Amino acid sequence: MRNLRLVFFVASILAGLAIGMLYGWVINPAPYSNLDATTLRDDYKADYVLMVAEAYRQDGNLPLALRRLSLISNDSPAQVMVRTLVSARDLGYAPSDLEVLSNLSQAVQGAGPLSTEAP
Repeated sequence: MRNLRLVFFVASILAGLAIGMLYGWVINPAPYSNLDATTLRDDYKADYVLMVAEAYRQDGNLPLALRRLSLISNDSPAQVMVRTLVSARDLGYAPSDLEVLSNLSQAVQGAGPLSTEAP
């Protein structure tokens, strides 16, 4: 009798998982597809820009950093950096991270508007 309950319990769990996956993947899947980085929340955008700043610190490739920053917003890279610095301070980023972001921001500010083109 106890084994029958256990078998019924496991079968119910497996059936529920199968029905849930069928519904979520086939019958009514999420409508999101091919989203770009502009749809990210502000905290994730700040993390992305921090990764760009870390890469820039390593390789010093400003044109590549500018192209990467252009993926996150339709605004200019300078505007992206200003918003990111404010957001990073509000989110409590470490001083070392703020310094890395500030260094990229200074490089972007001095780059001028035409430097977003590929080399």
